[in-house]
Amino acid sequence: MKSQLDIPALNLNDDARFMTVALREAAAAAEDGEIPIGAVIVYKAKIIGRAHNQRERLSDPTAHAEMIALTQAAAYLSSWRLCGCTMYVTLEPCAMCAGALVLARIDRLVYGPADPKAGACETLYNIVNDKRLNHQVEVVSGFMAQPCREILQDFFAAKRQKTQKPEDGGGRDGVGNVCL
Repeated sequence: MKSQLDIPALNLNDDARFMTVALREAAAAAEDGEIPIGAVIVYKAKIIGRAHNQRERLSDPTAHAEMIALTQAAAYLSSWRLCGCTMYVTLEPCAMCAGALVLARIDRLVYGPADPKAGACETLYNIVNDKRLNHQVEVVSGFMAQPCREILQDFFAAKRQKTQKPEDGGGRDGVGNVCL
């Protein structure tokens, strides 16, 4: 196994470059009608996993961008241990994905905006840094949050516009929540 000294440090420019790739993945998800979340996994400054949400396409509740990228990265390294890897994702990971990051031994997570409804890396839960677990992940939160947030907001605004029906109050349920 490689020591941490063999892994080149990433800098802010690298973070921006790789998050931009994750944003492209998110845009691809939106084009497919999927919630626009993209993820990229980097090892030694090389992308070894990249994906976007595919839950609708695959009819699979686990087909989150993070999970697909983890599978790709593990295949690339021929190991489930992704030591020395950084994940870039356009939204704070959920509990399932945060747990997978811990299990995969990802070193570092860089994500865009917090997810107040499902975020499990700092917002609702802090799975990736729970000292009771056998691994913790270094977290950089809020990185390039505005462009990541905008792609999500634009996607849901377009969905709401499509589902609005003048005769039924605009596609909302009885308590004012948007039904998607």
